[in-house]
Amino acid sequence: MQSFSYLRPADADAAIAAAAQPGKKYIAGGTDLMQLMKDDVERPAQIVDLDALPYTKIEAGPDALRLGALATMSDVAAHPEVARKYPVIAQALLASASPQLRNMATMGGNMLQRTRCGYFRDTGFACNKREPGSGCPAIHGQNRLLAILGGSGHCIATHPSDLAVALVALDTVLELRGANGATRQVALGDFHKLPGDTPHIETVLQPGELITALVVPASAAARRSGYLKVRDRASFEFALVSAAVALDLDGGVIRDARIAMGGVGTKPWRLPAVEGALRGHQAGDVAFAAAAAQAPEGAMPAVQNAFKVKLMQKTLVRALRTVAA
Repeated sequence: MQSFSYLRPADADAAIAAAAQPGKKYIAGGTDLMQLMKDDVERPAQIVDLDALPYTKIEAGPDALRLGALATMSDVAAHPEVARKYPVIAQALLASASPQLRNMATMGGNMLQRTRCGYFRDTGFACNKREPGSGCPAIHGQNRLLAILGGSGHCIATHPSDLAVALVALDTVLELRGANGATRQVALGDFHKLPGDTPHIETVLQPGELITALVVPASAAARRSGYLKVRDRASFEFALVSAAVALDLDGGVIRDARIAMGGVGTKPWRLPAVEGALRGHQAGDVAFAAAAAQAPEGAMPAVQNAFKVKLMQKTLVRALRTVAA
């Protein structure tokens, strides 16, 4: 790890002004950034600590759940209204990392965590995310854990977040704050960018721009929701495939469906075609299997991860059965 300076601003405007400068990085829980710095993947000249900022509230109103970007994953998972009205969020959080890391990691930071692709994390290899134009050895190398959807000839790195998959399924909106107090809202589904030919640009954030809150609309589907994660070991492991499912049922008929999957895409992967195939049908294995067959549409698997095509279909059917029961 190279040396760096440390700044702890007292307010958001000071933090944004500092972080907008080249070579500066925000730190909140630090659970991802510190490891990247130790591995020499990230080399900030200065880290800007957000700990003094007032973005920790968890507010569950009648119309929406508003989560401060600095609320910890453990606090959100333990909140009774989150577990009751948005179970998919609580389940995705509890399937993430370890209790110790969840006690530190923040909601906003989770949206910004970097891929676990081994080539990105090991500076001994080329990587277009780390050094644009250097190449992507993953495409013809060790790619069992990597993406089958949303990749390009420049990058097939999988997005690592469980939480973001659940939040994308529920139409979450991010509140952002930039220079001079400017604010804007961005749908989480539009926040992460596909790699294309610029895989080093991962989000739509502008220099210094800060996530202040995550807003999740209330819905009947959110109340009947769940998260299923398939992985190589039972804990502290990233998803091979995961599914976030939210259903609104009326007499057994699917009135609304919200579906997203993780472990398969270069960003949290929403499945509108699957949602459309479910709406209006009787909940059951026939409808679930027919809809899940559309889940891998557009998939471009590599040699080692083609198994994810079938696995995502089976995972989705199982998640649908559980949520509809």
